[in-house]
This record gives sequence, C-alpha cells and structure tokens, in this order.
Amino acid sequence: MINRRDMLSRSAAVVAMLGSAGLLPTAAQAAYNAAVFDMKTMAEVVKALGGSAPTESKDVTITGPDIAENGAVVPIGVATTLPGVKRLMVMVEKNPSVLSAIFDVSDAVEPNFATRVKMGQSSNVMAVALMNDGKVLFAQKEVKVTLGGCGG
Repeated sequence: MINRRDMLSRSAAVVAMLGSAGLLPTAAQAAYNAAVFDMKTMAEVVKALGGSAPTESKDVTITGPDIAENGAVVPIGVATTLPGVKRLMVMVEKNPSVLSAIFDVSDAVEPNFATRVKMGQSSNVMAVALMNDGKVLFAQKEVKVTLGGCGG
C-alpha cells in the first residue's frame, strides 16, 4: 500500500521530469500594453492596438441585459462568425477605462466569449472585433444600470 509521503515524492519526480523535458507550461504573461486599459475612448484603444477606424457591423454581436440591477456584475456576451478575427474586446463607453476585456482569437478558438463587467452608470456597451487585416468592426447595446458598480 502506498502512503501519502511516497505518492508526493513520486509526483514531484514526475513533475521534475516533465519540466526538464519542457512539457510543462511556462508562466502566463500578458501580451498587452497596460496603457490600453487606461484609455478613455474606443478610437484611442483601437489606434493603440493597430486597428483602423471602427465601423458598425451586423456580423459582430453583443448580448446583455437591457436593465442591469447591479452594475458591479453585468453579464455581457460577445461573438462573431467572421473568419480572420484577431481579437474580440468589450468596451463600456462611460466607464473611467473604456476597455473592460480583451480576448485573443486564433483558428483554434471560437470567437464567442461571455464575461461580467463593472459599470458605474448606464452606458453603451460595445463588442469590438479587430480583424487580421486591421479592420475594426463593432456592435453596441445600451445597458441601463439601476445600482452603480463603481462606488454607486
């Protein structure tokens, strides 16, 4: 019968072996410029990420409540069926930092994400798709907040 101490020592040996072979993941590191999360407008964020002027598109969809009871946890979904999407972003127009979330998309990732954002007041929420060719497409939805999430 194997005891706990033997199991831990064998597990440590397996982890060391996998690590030395390069089969363990390295530490995750953000590939984004932290300054984009401090920008105040969608145009500034898109320009900093290398995109062109944003245009509205029906191929990008955003889902969320018409009225959010609590601005601290507003459920938002963003998706697109377009091929060649590089990034999908969630932006809240009247938040102190317009960019709320950013997702990298590859051929192995379906461009369909759900998250929760914090909203201080009623505002337009935008789903923004940055394409591989630099085009920027977006959809927007107005979300009304009854209880502010940013100290309200």
